[in-house]
Amino acid sequence: MGELFRRFWLPAILPSELPDPDGPPIRIRLLSEDLVAFRDSEGRIGIVDAHCAHRGASLFFGRNEESGLRCVYHGWKFDVGGNCVDMPNEPAESNFKQKVHLTAYQAREWGGLVWVYMGPPDRTPELPQLEWARVPDSHRRVSKWLQDVNYAQCLEGEIDTSHVSFLHSSLQPSTVPNKTTRPALMAKDRSPKLIMHNTDYGFLYGARRTVGEDSYYWRVTQWLMPTYSLIPSAEFPSGGRVWVPMDDEHTWSFSYSYHPERPLTDSERAGIESGRSFPPELIPGTFKPKRNIDNDYLIDREDQRLRTFTGIYGINDQDRSMLDGMGPIVNRGNEHLGTTDTAIIMARLRLIKAARDLQKGIEPVAPQHGDMYRVRSLDVVASQDELDALMAAYDSALTAHV
Repeated sequence: MGELFRRFWLPAILPSELPDPDGPPIRIRLLSEDLVAFRDSEGRIGIVDAHCAHRGASLFFGRNEESGLRCVYHGWKFDVGGNCVDMPNEPAESNFKQKVHLTAYQAREWGGLVWVYMGPPDRTPELPQLEWARVPDSHRRVSKWLQDVNYAQCLEGEIDTSHVSFLHSSLQPSTVPNKTTRPALMAKDRSPKLIMHNTDYGFLYGARRTVGEDSYYWRVTQWLMPTYSLIPSAEFPSGGRVWVPMDDEHTWSFSYSYHPERPLTDSERAGIESGRSFPPELIPGTFKPKRNIDNDYLIDREDQRLRTFTGIYGINDQDRSMLDGMGPIVNRGNEHLGTTDTAIIMARLRLIKAARDLQKGIEPVAPQHGDMYRVRSLDVVASQDELDALMAAYDSALTAHV
């Protein structure tokens, strides 16, 4: 599965983590590899092995200067491509430095993130042309936090629509507009019918809730390989997540909210940053959420008894309490999956098949076709005929756009 992930561009860090040329390097861990990232004198980003090729000293302590990262142990210096460009403790006439290289990965700034490609150089994919990545910075808000569970638990929680009717529900009529989940409609039908549609980039599925005679509330969610999501919203700003494995038991979670046609307003940004939804409120100076497993997500049992289903403050905090409580890697042999778990079953099957195909030499299609990612989710109340007409118009418009 790690080899499959290495066929895709993956979000690695926020650009704000490396704000200035020749600034301090930072530690990162991706796909079970310890790395350091730095921005050189020309503003290029390097993502390289965390340890010097000389004696294994940590390059986190290195000097970022004059277009390279210099190990402070013996002065060996490496550029963003991992090439050793200086060995001041070797004779001047030595060509030894030309034989020494660090593992280095391609990095690009795109869509408010720094992306990394960790696969074979001759298979370098296209950057995914996700709509939120294509809009100006003023039109989006991107964030990041750490989750102490396997990436698949995060992904499966993300594409599970039925839990929204329970985990995120209120015991009282809501006085706060919620454009994302439409709680009144969710409450009318807590057992949605899921209709799946496979695609070359992943799949989309419609969750149909009956809300009247020949009237249905449809939430059409996109899952794009390997772990991108587009979550339905009644109106923009809309958003989703990307889940990137740090290792088997930890995940970097990236969240985005965007409007395709205009800058986000101050009010919209304040709502995104409030911690009520995504991202969660973080411990200052870290990417660790304030509400976490160590403090029981600050659960308020009185609030749970009288006002909300969980007594936990924010949507993401509520999600994490369930996912973290399963343990770092859930024992799926103990599960009993039902009809509303169809999307989870499909995601598992698609990922496992793609990994097995890669073992046979069959490369995934989506990484080499960035335009496949130019899709949207859908949130609509409609009859079946109205939805069919809407989807036909959507397919036509998408074909013309691509």
